[in-house]
Order: sequence, then C-alpha cells, then structure tokens
Amino acid sequence: MATDPVCGMTVDPANALNAERDGRTYYFCSDHCRRTFLAAPAAPPPPRHDAHAGHGAGAEAPAPPAAPARPVVYTCPMHPQVEQVGPGSCPICGMALEPKAVQAGADGDDPELADMTRRFRAAAVLTVPLLLLAMLPMAGVPVDDRLGAGPYLWLQLGLSTPVVLWAGWPFFVRGWRSVLTRNLNMFTLIALGVGAAYLYSVVAVLAPDLFPDSFRRHGRVEVYFEAAAVIVTLVLLGQVLELRARSRTGAAIRELLSLAPPTARVVRDGSEREVPLGEVRRGDVVRVRPGGKVPVDGRLTDGHSAVDESMVTGEPVPAEKAVGDRVIGGTVNQTGTFLMTAEQVGQDTVLARIVSMVADAQRSRAPIQKLVDTVSGYFVPAVVLVAALTFVAWAVLRPEQPALAWAFVNAVAVLIIACPCALGLATPMSIMVGVGRGAREGVLIKNAEVLEALEKLDTVVVDKTGTLTEGRPKLTECVPAPPFSEADVLRFAAAVERHSEHPLARAVLQGAADRGVTVPAVDRFESVTGGGVRGTVEGRAVLVGRRSLIEAGGVQDTGYLYGRAEDLQREGRTVMFVAVGGRLAGLVAVSDPIKNSTPEAVRALRGLGLRVVMLTGDNERTARTVADALGITEFQAGVRPEDKHGRVMALRAEGRRVAMAGDGINDAPALAGADVGIAMGTGADVAIESSGVTLVKGDLRGIVRAVTLGRRTMRNIRQNLFFAFVYNALGVPVAAGVLYPLSEHLLLNPMVAAAAMSLSSVSVVANALRLRAVRLA
Repeated sequence: MATDPVCGMTVDPANALNAERDGRTYYFCSDHCRRTFLAAPAAPPPPRHDAHAGHGAGAEAPAPPAAPARPVVYTCPMHPQVEQVGPGSCPICGMALEPKAVQAGADGDDPELADMTRRFRAAAVLTVPLLLLAMLPMAGVPVDDRLGAGPYLWLQLGLSTPVVLWAGWPFFVRGWRSVLTRNLNMFTLIALGVGAAYLYSVVAVLAPDLFPDSFRRHGRVEVYFEAAAVIVTLVLLGQVLELRARSRTGAAIRELLSLAPPTARVVRDGSEREVPLGEVRRGDVVRVRPGGKVPVDGRLTDGHSAVDESMVTGEPVPAEKAVGDRVIGGTVNQTGTFLMTAEQVGQDTVLARIVSMVADAQRSRAPIQKLVDTVSGYFVPAVVLVAALTFVAWAVLRPEQPALAWAFVNAVAVLIIACPCALGLATPMSIMVGVGRGAREGVLIKNAEVLEALEKLDTVVVDKTGTLTEGRPKLTECVPAPPFSEADVLRFAAAVERHSEHPLARAVLQGAADRGVTVPAVDRFESVTGGGVRGTVEGRAVLVGRRSLIEAGGVQDTGYLYGRAEDLQREGRTVMFVAVGGRLAGLVAVSDPIKNSTPEAVRALRGLGLRVVMLTGDNERTARTVADALGITEFQAGVRPEDKHGRVMALRAEGRRVAMAGDGINDAPALAGADVGIAMGTGADVAIESSGVTLVKGDLRGIVRAVTLGRRTMRNIRQNLFFAFVYNALGVPVAAGVLYPLSEHLLLNPMVAAAAMSLSSVSVVANALRLRAVRLA
C-alpha cells in the first residue's frame, strides 16, 4: 500500500491515481489531491501522519525529504478558540469543525457533509415505512390488526433501531461529550429527547408489564419509535442543509484563492519554461501572455498592457501598465505580452495577505457575541428544567389517562424544539459572509469588532495627500506665451528638468510624455538652489523656475502670465516659469490633483449622514482650494503628525465615533487612535498595520462601501438574533403545552418540534448568506 502525500490516506497503488515528480511516482485518493500536489512546490506537502509513497504497484518506500508537516487545522465557527488537527466536533457546542484555512477548489470535499448526507439518506429510507406503519392506523387502515400486535411492534423496533443507533449515533456521542465537558448544547437536548423516546419504546416492547396504567391507552403501552426516527432524520436533514450553507460562507476566500494561477512561465538562462507557482522566487523574470493571469506581485521590465485588477481592487476599468509599473498577482492580463520581475512571492503577495486578513477577520468575534455567550450558558440547563417541570405538570394536572404518557411526549417536545445552535450561529455566520463580501469589493476588514464600530460612525477624518488627492505631483496646466506653443514650452522645460531630481521635475517630464512631446538633449545643465534649473537646449538658453530666477536672468513679462500665475497659485498650484532665449515662453503648473473618485465619495459619505473633516500638513491656501472644490467645510492646514492624533482624540472626547482615513507613515498614530482606522492599500505598510480597514484600491469610495457593509452586517446579525430569541421564546412554551387550555389541537408533536428546530438553524444561515448579494455603493 502507498500513502497519499497530500491528505495522508492509505491507498492501493493498483487502483489509485498517480503522478510523477523528480523520478518518483506518487499515488492519490482523489483527483483533488492529485491537482493539489501538482500545483504545489516541488517538495510535496507531507501527510499528517508518517507516510510513504510507493514507487510501483504494491511497493512502499520512504517519502522523499520534504518541508515540515503542514497538518490541516480545523476550528469551530462559533468558538474559534477551539482548534485541532483533522475534522471532528466542537467540545463546547458540538458543531462540526471546519478547516481553518480554506483551500482553493475544496468544494465538495467536506467529510462531515459527506458523512451526514450518507446517514440522512439511510435514515430517510427506513423512516418513511416506519412513519407509515405508525400513522396508517390513525387514518383508518388497520395495519396493526392485520400484522398482529407483536409483529407490528417488533417491525417498528427493527426499522427504528438502525436509524437511532447508527444514523443518529453522532448526536449521542456529541451529547455525551457535552456532559463530560460540562458544555451542554443542542446535542445534549437531542440525545436526551431521542434517547428517552427510543428507550421508552424498547422497554414497552420487551417488558410492557413494567408500566402502570397511567402509561396505557386502551390497555396498551404506546410506543414512539416513529417519533425518535423522524427526529433523527429531520435533525440530520438540518445538519446537511446547514453544512452546505456554511460551506458557502468560505466562497469569498475560495474565490480569492482561485485567482492565483497554478503555474507561471519563468525565463531563466535564456530559456522559458512553465513551473508550479510555488517554485517562483523573488527576482525571477516571468512572462505573462494575453489572457493569462499575473502569477505574483512585481514590476514590468518589458512590454506594456492593460490589466484587469477588478477581482482584487474592485476597480472595473482595466489599468494601463508600462515598464516600471507594479502588477498584482491574480490579476488578468488583457492585451499585450510583457515581462515582469517577481518582487513578492508566496505568502508575501497582496493576494496572500488579503486571504490571510479575511480568514482572520472571519474567525474573530464581535462584541455583541458576549451577550449571546452569556445567554447560551444558561439556555440548555434552563430547557432541561422546563422539560422536567412540563413532565411534572402534565402528570399532576391532566385528569384523564394516560397522564404520564402525555407528560412524557410533551417533555420530549420541549427538549427537541429548543435550539441553542440558532443563537450561536447568528453572529459568526453574518461576520463570515460580511467580511467575505467586503473582500470582493476591495474592502479588507481586520476583525469583527471593526464591523460593529463601522456601524456607529458619525465622523470621518481624512488626510488630504494621497487620500483625497493622487498623492504625487502632476502637470495640470501649461500656458504658452506667443509665439511659443504648448508643445514648445513642454519640450524646452522637460529637456532641462530631465537632469533634476526634484519631484516637480518628474511631474513635468511625465506630463510631456503623456502629451507625446519629444524631449531634446540639454547642455550645460545647472541647478539653482531655491530658484530652479537652467541649461542650453538646441543652442538656446533655457530657464525654468520661480519668478525671481526669470527676472534675475533679465527676462520681462507683459503682465499676463504673472497674473495668470497668481490665479493658479491661489488655486493651490505650484507655478514654474519657462524662458527661452531671453524671452518668457510660458509657464507650467504642477499640483497634487484630486482623485476623480473623490467628489462622488465625499457626497456619498455625507449622504450616509457622516461629518467629513479634512486634515493636512499643507499650507492654508492649498488646503482651502481642495476643501472648496469638494464642499468640505471643516478642515485644518499645517497639521503635524502628532496634531492629527490629537485632533482625532479631541473629536472622540466630544462623544464622536471617528474614522480616520490616511495612507502615510505620518498618519499611523491617528489611524491607531480612531475608533476605526482606514488605510489606503496604496500607502505605507505601517499605516495599514495601524488600521482596522484597508482599502485595496486606495479609493475613498471604499469608505462608503465599508460603512455600508458595517451597517448591513450588524442589521443582519440583529435579524438573526431576533429570530433565534423569538423562536426559542415562543417554541419552548408551545411545546410545553401552555396553549393546550385554549384547544387540545395546540399541542406540539415531537416530530414537528424536530422539524422546527432544524429549520431555525438553516434559516439563520440562509439569512446571513443574503449579505453576499447586498449592494455596498
């Protein structure tokens, strides 16, 4: 026999799937494991147990050297502190554990779901004829008389025993474990209810003389085999539906994981070959073809293209990429072929960090969960007490016989209908789906507490540079003076600025390139400290800089350009004059332009009822220009980093719930001090680490999405909690029989109680899944 190197399962080489690597043959239990192996690095992921891979049929040889074992860790969605290697059930709530890290392409590979489905199908096949045997006599079909009393009861016993003791066995195991660990839960109640109904019926068949008359109807002890079997079958159906629904909550992570291609085309030693993604190393040169996915993060070194980044950033318009531009792993190349240098690989890529962040947030617990935990701690003991009181009340107060039989049935109904699971699932299911929904829109939530805080925000403080604006200087105006044209001004200015290291020089050069201007060579370049630059271009002296530099060079103006310059400066522009051959040729203006999406975002924030405050280290004139353009009435200029933090704390001291949005290192203290820190994904790592929300695209509209997500998620949680509390508050008394005095038809059969209990959990999960389709902007 051989061992699957992925999952550790023992397989028969004669019948198993296989693949070769490094001269060895490996065998697999399924195509999923084989595909996982082929997409992994050269060193295969070893199994959880000591494993061997065969070299041939029937052969067993030591596994090749591999990385340290990476066992699959499972955790509980309701109690994330519970972790173990391999599948199982939670010792606190009894729920099936699920993989802590969602694997790409893992749909349909849930062993718990497969087991519960198999048990449900077997239980259903046996329960249907059992239910007919029990119900037909009530409908006037005397099956019991035709079969005879003895065979009729023994046939019910035979049909129900495999349903209860095999199909329902996991419920008894979980119920017993809950008693041992003193963490009573839903399965405690199911095990008590089903066990009582089944054992009662078995004794009624094997030793009916043990029962007094108070348990007899028409001289015969009633049996409840059909109730026990139907309860097990319905609970199994509920488990199957719940597990299927829960598996969909990881769809967001699986979708993200599926973005990364399994292989990459690496250029090494002049040759190009396809290698598994895990073998790509930092510094490798990778070729990306049209329609192909970018395998890792890096920069273009050759070629140009348009890249669809919507799956990571949420931005629908493809981004144009040229040499030197960054590309993100998992995005899709559209038009051209290009070469790129890998800069971040493995767990360091943007995609891997997003997956990690989303997974951590989905497992986190919201503060509102504390209330649920407190209630759940008293819930099951209270239900057991109510069931006992129900039995006593019916036994004492019901005058006609069989009083104890009625008492027993209603006590079982109370145990079965109560559903602490619906309470426990209400919050974590909404958190998991909500966090995943945000990730699909490029809004990364750090933890569940942030979602709750987002809902309560009333003030958003934004840094200007890089948040409201592009964050880098850009050529915004070029004003020529006759007889010079705009192209002339840019040509001469860019030629001289080419040798300058000033950020404004790069803006002029980029502006000339964007306009298709050919830049000539420059001679005798000279940088004038605090004034500008000079040089000779095409045999003519060129000056670019402040008005003082131009005037010192003996260049005069008629007044028009100087007036235009003052207007631009009042609008927050930085103006540079251009003189050619002793004449003023024109001026160029550079500024940090407002992002195209910012005006819409600011309007949307105000539409959500949020107060918008702008802080900036820039001067008053520039700050006012930006504020006026965006309609922001509250702003503060000349703010130092420590002042930003102080301003945020002052707003909080006023009772405001404050979000701070920024992208720079200087924003980190304020981001950490706010109720919610929102970092632009294009910014500094320290800003991202200090924040509770990261906007992958760095687009202010992401704040609108984040706030909307927080509000919708918390509303969804409250809907779930309301349903769960109301369901239990109404269901338990009805099962106990409080409505019986109004009508004898208002009693709840244990089978109906089981259906209601199963439906409650499924309803909570289904309501949480509605968040996947909610509009965030």
